[in-house]
Amino acid sequence: MRTLAVSIVLVVAGAGAVAAQTPGDEQKVLQRRCHEGEKLAYMMKATNESWHYSIEADGLTKKDPDGSCFDEFRWSEFASEGKLVVLSPATLDFREQLTLDPNHKPAIPDFSKFDPRIIGPVTDLMTFYVDYWLGAKIGKLVHAGDHFYFKRGTPNSWADGAYVLLGEDSIDFDYTLKAVDRSAGTATLVVRHVPPEKPEIKIPAEWMQKPVSDTPNNWVQIQKTQDGKFLGAVGKETFEVTIQLSLADGKVLSARMNNPVETVERECQDAALTKCGEPKPHAILRQVEISLKP
Repeated sequence: MRTLAVSIVLVVAGAGAVAAQTPGDEQKVLQRRCHEGEKLAYMMKATNESWHYSIEADGLTKKDPDGSCFDEFRWSEFASEGKLVVLSPATLDFREQLTLDPNHKPAIPDFSKFDPRIIGPVTDLMTFYVDYWLGAKIGKLVHAGDHFYFKRGTPNSWADGAYVLLGEDSIDFDYTLKAVDRSAGTATLVVRHVPPEKPEIKIPAEWMQKPVSDTPNNWVQIQKTQDGKFLGAVGKETFEVTIQLSLADGKVLSARMNNPVETVERECQDAALTKCGEPKPHAILRQVEISLKP
């Protein structure tokens, strides 16, 4: 199994710097009208290069004393290539807290509390939620066709310090409210994660400076191999996230993510990536979708 770029897109600090519109409640499209005690269940299906898996996230809506709300998810029914995988008791006990409420601050999960095999699902569901959360926070998406660009740039990390020594990407957000269908009671939000003009990732080796594609490199990873060597890779990463939401209560009905990464990688003798073999191109593609279960 290969560890891939998983963008943990927490943008809390930067969101306040953007001038936000403040439409009335009757105009808001990205607005979660939550009910404490409501149950949510999502089925996630994904392809990670040649690996196929599915998993379920069962959530319960809760409120803080200040009235802001969040959803608390439990993960289960993890299947790899159609075969059910036994998750540890600690993983089954783990609860992921996510929010669509712009008055509630997103939080990073504690990766030490669950099986590393579900890091991808945990952070992908978080990506869907945070993309929505940021759009609601900034408040510029009211009518079909509305668009804004949010400069983020600050690196996101998925390094675990053991297997992945360095894992970072740097992205900006390009938002479009693609459709508002009042008759169907749905809206469609499209969020493109794109390379910034000047990505802020760490570039530990000189050979990683050269752009792999048509933009500066915005994705980098160093991981240990089973034979004690190091695999360094660098390249361009983008995401396109499409979220369909309910106009009635703002909850996510379905979402999908297309996440290609164009990379060049080299196997190296040292962690500094100075004694390396020949560069090899490697195209990575992850595709993830979730759907709300009845």
